[in-house]
Amino acid sequence: MYDKSINFSLWVDFIERDFISNGLVELTKSKIVNGATSNPAIFKNAILNSHSYKNQLESLSSLSAKEKYESLAIDDIKLAADVLRPLYDEGNDGYVSIEVDPFLCDDAKATTEEGLRLYKEINRPNVMIKVPATEAGYTAMEALASDGIAVNATLIFTPLQAKKCADAFQSAQKNSKKVVDTVLSVFVSRLDRLLDSKCAEKNIETGKLGIYNAANIYNQIEARKIKNLRVLFASTGVKGNDLKQSYYIEELLAPNSVNTAPIKTIEAYVKDIPTVSKLPLEQKKIDKLFARVTAAGIDIDEALESLLNDGLSSFKDAFKEILDALK
Repeated sequence: MYDKSINFSLWVDFIERDFISNGLVELTKSKIVNGATSNPAIFKNAILNSHSYKNQLESLSSLSAKEKYESLAIDDIKLAADVLRPLYDEGNDGYVSIEVDPFLCDDAKATTEEGLRLYKEINRPNVMIKVPATEAGYTAMEALASDGIAVNATLIFTPLQAKKCADAFQSAQKNSKKVVDTVLSVFVSRLDRLLDSKCAEKNIETGKLGIYNAANIYNQIEARKIKNLRVLFASTGVKGNDLKQSYYIEELLAPNSVNTAPIKTIEAYVKDIPTVSKLPLEQKKIDKLFARVTAAGIDIDEALESLLNDGLSSFKDAFKEILDALK
């Protein structure tokens, strides 16, 4: 559950029409989650595998594939925003995120324009526009935040990405005098899945690099004390290993942070909720592990760069699959 005493929020990383009307309502009423996130892969699975969209799709036959997708996605985001609105009105998050077209990730102007358009069409104050952390994305983030729009900077793997996102939000506050809620979505478990086997070969503890990389970014962002900016830990589901289902929530429990997780991960977490924050970690401890990994010949920077490229590609692939199916 989210914890107001340390300003820790738990958001559900899932959107699907039937779930919004039932599961999301229950999760918010039970005070388990206070926000929700989506991405192209989540929408792909929802739209292509659920019957909830059939009738609406039949009424959209004259539209282009992207127009059909946006009609479905926007309606879902509106529904989720309405469910979460009471929390937002209380000042208790209540946000739902929608991502811009991932194919625009290298076009600052187009990303900004699409973010503005989506925000206006959804017409809900508790919507965050999700923008990938690319060079073009940083420009778009600043423009959107300057316009008073809450932003979720996503696909963050490196401290440099996080710094550039934070710079963009700080600049928006300075130049526009507007302060909106912003989050930096740091992807965690993918680094462990990529490098755990190499770490095991070198007798380095597995399931730690993702946590320490995220903790390193958290330390750097918290030190800057930028108004209304929080680190959001994403990619926190456990896949294909022996880690506890709720591992990446428990190990990243931190003041002034958000964790967005799949439903099964959240269900596992609420069965045995920890009461002690695990972060911040001592910087010396983080640096020691990184030094050991580097000394073992494992290139963390190269791994993080590949994860960013893979993340962008996977979102583009999911988006293309949706559009192809809706043609």
